[in-house]
Amino acid sequence: MTSGAEASREGWSRRRFIGALGGTAAVIAVPAPASAPADPESTPAADSTAAKTPAPAAPPSTGKASGPRPLYLGTYTSVDGGGTGIGLATYDASTGQITGAGTLTGVADPSYLAVHPDGRTLYAVDEQTAGAVTAVRPADRRILGARSTGGAGPCHLSVHPTGRWLLSANYTSGSVAVHPIDASGALGARTALVKHSSPQPGPGQDGPHAHQFVTSPDGGHVLAVDLGTDTVYTYRLDTAKGTLTEVSQAHTRAGAGPRSLTFHPGGRYAYLANEVDDTVAVCAYDPATGALSIGDPQSSGSTGDATNYPAQILVTSNGAYAFLANRGDNTLARYAVEADGARLRLLGTVPVSGDFPRQIALSPDGTLLFTANQRSSTVSVFHVDDGTGQLRLAGEPFASPVAVCALPL
Repeated sequence: MTSGAEASREGWSRRRFIGALGGTAAVIAVPAPASAPADPESTPAADSTAAKTPAPAAPPSTGKASGPRPLYLGTYTSVDGGGTGIGLATYDASTGQITGAGTLTGVADPSYLAVHPDGRTLYAVDEQTAGAVTAVRPADRRILGARSTGGAGPCHLSVHPTGRWLLSANYTSGSVAVHPIDASGALGARTALVKHSSPQPGPGQDGPHAHQFVTSPDGGHVLAVDLGTDTVYTYRLDTAKGTLTEVSQAHTRAGAGPRSLTFHPGGRYAYLANEVDDTVAVCAYDPATGALSIGDPQSSGSTGDATNYPAQILVTSNGAYAFLANRGDNTLARYAVEADGARLRLLGTVPVSGDFPRQIALSPDGTLLFTANQRSSTVSVFHVDDGTGQLRLAGEPFASPVAVCALPL
């Protein structure tokens, strides 16, 4: 297993370095990216240089999806063969077929994306040394401005269910940040920045590496997953001021390298993917205190034929199945969720039809699963059987330069 201690290689973060190992042949050549904003703490709104045709807007959810739906694609703009901004596309909700719709330029290294609950504003990390988060209005492809995260290498962001706060995780500097969201969807000045200083880094790690920052299902707490310290931190977010107060820490076994946490819809259990030791774990969650208790490590389903790094883990909206992206093994592991969320049972794996599935996402109606395959520069789509959790590939993967995030709406 590659050590988590390697923080950079020729200016790359460990995240990019691992993703580039073993072949980086990209399918699309692009010009060098534009420079990052000089002062992302106060970057004003600016028009995108993308084509003038409006991007598909996200219609209100009405349950079962039909017709073309919006799809946004994240990439790195500062690597060979990378993209030039946020990829714009649509997908057919019945067949899963993806159709490209151009690129929204002007956002550097948008490696992770999230959408506001009202569907009108998109948010992207700018995963660079001077980290930032950017707000975008897809309807007219307008960039609403960027704000500094106060750290380096932001790799994840999410919107609080109130729609008033943006949460982001700075991987390289091991910190988490909060920004207010105004009525237009634009971001205000940062209200909180917390660096993970305790416990000490785990075996082979050079420091804290915050990898994810999400809200609990009850909305009472926000949780930060840190690969470098083998810890999940629970904070209470002051929803009036945007400040953070730590209330609990949950520790994995040394060297696990936790990366991705997802909650069961029942709100009492969560599932944790550990990148470094190639495992998953069931966690018990106490909504009253925010305390998370991490269970014993379980198999990721990888065969051992290749070094494997579990990436993102998801659970279906009915709480019956969970899916795990395995980078290296290049599979999706499928689990049955049992005992009201308290147990995962590995059912098997399915090839992703791509190389290095960095991120996965379910369509809003849960009938499709998307995998962003970093090394093959593709996005694969699978039909999800609601009754059995079976996955069936929906045609040929879609070519997308250095695909590291797919966000279907």
